[in-house]
Amino acid sequence: MNDNNSPNDWLFEITPKNKFFSLNLKEVWQYRDLLLLFVKRDVITVYKQTVLGPLWYLIQPLFTSVTFTIIFNNVAGIDTGTVPPFLFNLAGITVWNYFTACLTGTSDTFKANAAIFGKVYFPRIITPLSVVISNLVKFGIQFLIFIGFYIFYYFQGTDLSLNSLVLLFPVLIVVMGLLGLGLGMLISAMVTKYRDFSHLIGFGIQLLMYLSAVMYPMELIKDKLPSYGWLVQYNPLAYIIETARYMLLNVGEISLLGLGYTFFVTLLVLFTGLLMFNKTEKSFIDTV
Repeated sequence: MNDNNSPNDWLFEITPKNKFFSLNLKEVWQYRDLLLLFVKRDVITVYKQTVLGPLWYLIQPLFTSVTFTIIFNNVAGIDTGTVPPFLFNLAGITVWNYFTACLTGTSDTFKANAAIFGKVYFPRIITPLSVVISNLVKFGIQFLIFIGFYIFYYFQGTDLSLNSLVLLFPVLIVVMGLLGLGLGMLISAMVTKYRDFSHLIGFGIQLLMYLSAVMYPMELIKDKLPSYGWLVQYNPLAYIIETARYMLLNVGEISLLGLGYTFFVTLLVLFTGLLMFNKTEKSFIDTV
């Protein structure tokens, strides 16, 4: 191109984004093939060089459910009504695992992908999105295990029934994934500046699990520990897990006010996470 041509003669002009908030779904759709490639990578390569491979998808929830059944139901005496304690715990753990997989997978986005981000352009949001989508495969496998045990207990004569609201169960999983996505992007943005923050994620997830009614009904914490019940009542994850068990096992209760609060917090966390993610992607390469 010679000096006599005006800037308008350029085919493309690459400039930094000045928008404080930009989801840019059109560009994400244009890079959908890359998104699918990342999803395939996440699904295949995680357990490619392991002894048991995808069986780890099954081992973790089963062993955790057995452990919770022994400790919280047999030793601590937590009552699950007509539902077998193992099935009660498996339902909560299956849903919880999807959230933790989305959160941990997206919370290290900038640090884990710094080499790729520094060499080629593509919508950065594709990376955490691929984590959320690929973990649906893991969730699907674990949910099939839950269905298998559900059928087993049903033919054993256990009093089990699905609630009619079970048709809305996919919506609940989407909300769980979006909450994990938003919180993960928020943490990922913070990790670029504060490296030690990443060490708190594992501990925080373990602590959050006990405050999310994974292994006990929400009503129990209100009756036994009324002074600390607010810690669970203000946790949107507790309402998601309690509602999931209500749909799948027809136990517990459903709170429309709690679900409304959950949807509001999810949108707020997702919006905040996107803001921080968009802001960080412009300058993270200088700090990672």
